[in-house]
Formats: sequence, structure tokens, C-alpha cells
Amino acid sequence: MLELNHGFRIVDVNATLEPDAGSVATRGREVRPEQLEREYHQAGVVRAVVFPDRREPSRGDLRANNAVARLSVDRSFLAFARINGPRDPTSTATARFRNLTASRDDHHTAPSDVEQYAYDDRFHGFVLDPVHDGLPDAETLDQLDDVGLPVVVDAAREFPPAAVAEALLGRSFPVVLAGFGGYPLDRERMEAAVDLIDAHDDLYLDTSYVRFREVLERAILEHPDRVLFGSGAPSAHPNVAVMEVLTLDVSEDLMRRVFTKNPSRVVPALAPGEQ
Repeated sequence: MLELNHGFRIVDVNATLEPDAGSVATRGREVRPEQLEREYHQAGVVRAVVFPDRREPSRGDLRANNAVARLSVDRSFLAFARINGPRDPTSTATARFRNLTASRDDHHTAPSDVEQYAYDDRFHGFVLDPVHDGLPDAETLDQLDDVGLPVVVDAAREFPPAAVAEALLGRSFPVVLAGFGGYPLDRERMEAAVDLIDAHDDLYLDTSYVRFREVLERAILEHPDRVLFGSGAPSAHPNVAVMEVLTLDVSEDLMRRVFTKNPSRVVPALAPGEQ
């Protein structure tokens, strides 16, 4: 792809980095850090949040998190730690019953893990995919409250934005709902996520995989301080994600908020001068 020339300083809050050489990523394609940096350079992205892709739940995330943090050193990446939990996030009667007695196994994220990640200067936040990885228990969520770092959350048909609000919002940590809560291409869930913003001061939306112009424009115009640029790289090329925003019918000032100001407020290390 050609290198974009747009004049914006762009930072990204949603990218995966596969640390296991020779393995096959669960979703998307495996891209080495050097190639991801080249693609970001083409798109004019100067800084990006990265985290491990999904893995088998029983494997745990410690090794992958540490590998991503190591690969981020001396690069334009900020590592987020992937976390998990023992609770079933779905609303079925079976899930509710199972959650009454759910307890952490060795591979589940514990409060002490959250504390360790939070006070390790290699990590700047967390990422949570409840349908695949489970919801953390109450004690772990309380520890997330104590540290106050941002959490990027994947919604799904089984765990829609309303369920995210019930389980995670209203606490002291900001929640960044990946892809407006609508991956893959579920416009109804995206619209529902935008509707939630008025009621939740700690909710933000990232633009990864959002391909509906009307939904993007509505969110940016109605909530100019709550939309953050996310590319979904490497599954989506950063050039494509940047062009999704550049071609919207919104002002340059609003684009600057999406590309730089809003992400930098939620993740301070993304701000200018923090490289």
C-alpha cells in the first residue's frame, strides 16, 4: 500500500501482536513486530497499544503478556496485558448457576496478577475478551478498580454492550469498547454502544472494524470526547482503518480528537512527548 500523507498525529488503541514465532494466530494473520511497524509507518501511526491475541484458556496469559512487553521495548508500542477469569459472561440460567460456585484456577488472572502488571512500567492497561476468556471474579475487578488503568473490552453476541455495562461499567477504570461493541459488523450492537455513552462517564469506543460511516459519524458528532482510533491491526491494515476516519464528514478538529487527543487522555503514554 502507498504511504498516506494526511498531516495528523495518529495513535492506535487496538492492535494484536503474536509473540509465538511459527504459530498460527487465532484470528487474522501472524505479523512480526518489524512488519507491523512498517505498516504503521505507511499509515502515519506513531504509537500503538498492542496485546496478545486469543489463546487456549488453559494456557494462561502470563507468558504471552511478558513476550509482548518484551517485543515492545525500543519500539513504538505500548503493551497491554490480556486478563481472564472464571465467570461465564453469558446470561443463561446455566451460566448464572455456574457462577455461584465459580472459583479461580491457576491459569486465571488473580488480584495479585493485576497489581503486578499495573506496577510494572512495561504495561499500560489491560484487555479482556469475556466470551472467550471468561469474566474476572469480584476480587480481581476490585483490584482493577484500585489500579485504575484502562481496559479494552471485546463485546459479542453473547455479551453485548448492555451486558458490558452491567458487569464492568460504573467502576473507577475506563472501559474502551473495541469496535463499538459490534465485531463483526453488527450494526445494532454498535448503535447500542453509542446509546450507552450518555449514562456512563467511564465508557469509550474504539473504531476498529467499524465500517458503517453513519455510525462512526453519529458517535463522533454526539460524543466527540469518547471515540478513540483503533485499527484492529494486523487483521486490518492500518491504512484502511485510517482512511475510514479520514473520509468521514466531520471536521479536522474532531478527527484530531479521535486520532490523538482522546486516546492520549485515556492512555497518557500515547500523548505527544511520551515516546
